[in-house]
Amino acid sequence: MLKEFKEFAMRGNVLDMAVGIIIGAAFGRIVTSIVNDMIMPPIGLILGHVDFSSLFINLSRTHYDSLADAKKAGAAVISYGSFINTVIDFLIVAFVVFLLVRWVNRLMKVAPPPPPAATKECPYCVSGGIALKATRCPHCTAQLQPA
Repeated sequence: MLKEFKEFAMRGNVLDMAVGIIIGAAFGRIVTSIVNDMIMPPIGLILGHVDFSSLFINLSRTHYDSLADAKKAGAAVISYGSFINTVIDFLIVAFVVFLLVRWVNRLMKVAPPPPPAATKECPYCVSGGIALKATRCPHCTAQLQPA
């Protein structure tokens, strides 16, 4: 059983998948940093100095000045600002994956099938270049089957 597991784990597609997951996780952290540190601050500035990550709806009757204070007190909150950041994060990752799949599909474009042969080969003398409609081989004069 251990030998079978080793063979399974060492197959190319399993290793490729593991590498893809690791790179994907690292890429996700990069995109999260881009969203949180580079995209959302200018958008928040344009919208009147809003920090999206701190936007929340307090479901308790007690007032809290910040999301951190509400979470520290254990209050029920809806962190919709964090959700907005996560949605933007997802959209960027989805767009990059779309571009990657599109690029790979272009690289792996299937070549069109070759055109049908215009000539055939004589089965008796194995000479080629005989017209498909020919009924006799011009080289050995053998009777041919029409195509």
